[in-house]
Amino acid sequence: MKAPLLISLLGVLLMAGAAHAGCLSCHEGHALQPDDPHYELSESCASCHLGKPDAANVSTAHDGLVASPGELANATGACAGCHAEEVAHVLSGLMHTGRGMVNVTRFTFGEEPYPEGPGDLSCCDGLGDSPADSLLRKRCASCHLGQPRHQVGTDHAIGSRGGGCLACHLSAEAAAGHPVFTRRVRDESCVGCHSRSGRIALNYAGLAEVDDDALQRTDTSNLGYLPDGRLVEQLRADLHHRAGLACIDCHTKRDVMGPTSGFQHGSDAVDIQCQDCHANDQPRITVPEWPSDLAGLLDAIPFPVTDATEFLVTERRGTPLWHVEVASGGSFLHRKLAGGRVPIPALSATHHPDDGNHDRLACSACHSGWAPQCYGCHMEYDPGQEQWDHVDRAFTPGAWIDDRWGIRNDQPPLGVGPHGRIVPFVPGMVRSIEHPAFDRPQFRRLFAPLSPHTVTRGLECAACHRSSAALGLGQGRLNHEEEGWTFEPSGRVLADGMPEDAFVTMDGRAAETTRRGARGLSPEELTRILNAAVP
Repeated sequence: MKAPLLISLLGVLLMAGAAHAGCLSCHEGHALQPDDPHYELSESCASCHLGKPDAANVSTAHDGLVASPGELANATGACAGCHAEEVAHVLSGLMHTGRGMVNVTRFTFGEEPYPEGPGDLSCCDGLGDSPADSLLRKRCASCHLGQPRHQVGTDHAIGSRGGGCLACHLSAEAAAGHPVFTRRVRDESCVGCHSRSGRIALNYAGLAEVDDDALQRTDTSNLGYLPDGRLVEQLRADLHHRAGLACIDCHTKRDVMGPTSGFQHGSDAVDIQCQDCHANDQPRITVPEWPSDLAGLLDAIPFPVTDATEFLVTERRGTPLWHVEVASGGSFLHRKLAGGRVPIPALSATHHPDDGNHDRLACSACHSGWAPQCYGCHMEYDPGQEQWDHVDRAFTPGAWIDDRWGIRNDQPPLGVGPHGRIVPFVPGMVRSIEHPAFDRPQFRRLFAPLSPHTVTRGLECAACHRSSAALGLGQGRLNHEEEGWTFEPSGRVLADGMPEDAFVTMDGRAAETTRRGARGLSPEELTRILNAAVP
């Protein structure tokens, strides 16, 4: 089953020639380390770095040399020699094209009619100079995988973005010499990009961003600073994080490395679901039935395997969960980084009755402990200042300045996601924007569905059925009178006539959302939820 890989490696070696000791005669300190998965190429530097190692002089030897093969500008001519399918998927995938990020931003500026956009954007490098695109160029495109990486290793992962294959597969143990590559991707490699917007990498570890006024609290013992200077408070981490699970213990190769080109948003590309581990009723597969694109994972299975061993597969994409052992006493997850195995609790019928009352609820609706929420933002474009442009990779005229307020890190409001399930939402933005192209400041209120990655044991019924904030009305007072339910908001009313922290109102007004088909709860749904008997 590994023959195609061996043939590919042999082809690279033959293509590169046998005289690669010439490279190490000058670069001996950069020889590959024995624990590097590319160690078989230790005498074949040019298979990745190109150049002409058999040349008679240094200048000719360095002709065409690639210092960072893993950067996407170089990966097609380097990494793709052995990993052609993976490189092709990454180049067309969402982390490189940034299609979801770009289209949603253009939608929020009113430059596109839908958050899915035209679907013809090939890469963040194709951004123009509209107000939305200028914001993307100055602020957002740093998370585009095609960006060059400015440091080797993951010591500064919170601010480390770009780098293509290097973004994930550089080992943190590379203290000197040639960097060591790994498929054991650490959480720190995810944080650089996924600590912004929904902040799921921070949430998972229980870190919640706060404003400086938190420093005025009587007790500041749970406050600290991220390496990039952001102030955070320590809240309860995700249940899976507390069990020692890394990001890659849930997220599969297919949802991270593709193919993801057919999806409009990153959330759509996610392969794993809660039921894949906790209530999997999909047909299982064995090694002889293993998908060919994942054959390289067979040698990583951490428990004894025969041709009769059965594996769980994901419902969405049929991906085998190769690190989940199905045994007579239940299923066990073998942690990819921390080692050891942990039991996977099966879905409890007692706490998940099949009574038809909660069929539309996604797991995250009841099992999200908190989510980052910001209910105020003002952004202004100043053409008189300069700011780094992530496309031109230079300081260019124009700068985006912002101010925010109303930060909360508590239970998020619920709404109906694009697939009809009840899920948590967060304010994607409740903001005003000023730009020279606008006749007047632009105000928009948009909410975004989010899987917060703050899994906790199930919430009490009243946490939703009697909470105005959880129902999307915002903070305030619910009153039950003869004519029905009424609500008195505690916050001020904004320009659109809705309370500052409202997703919906009892009379049917609702914020826009960043996904087509997603919405807040309707007045009928609100009434039904509020009228439900609560223990």
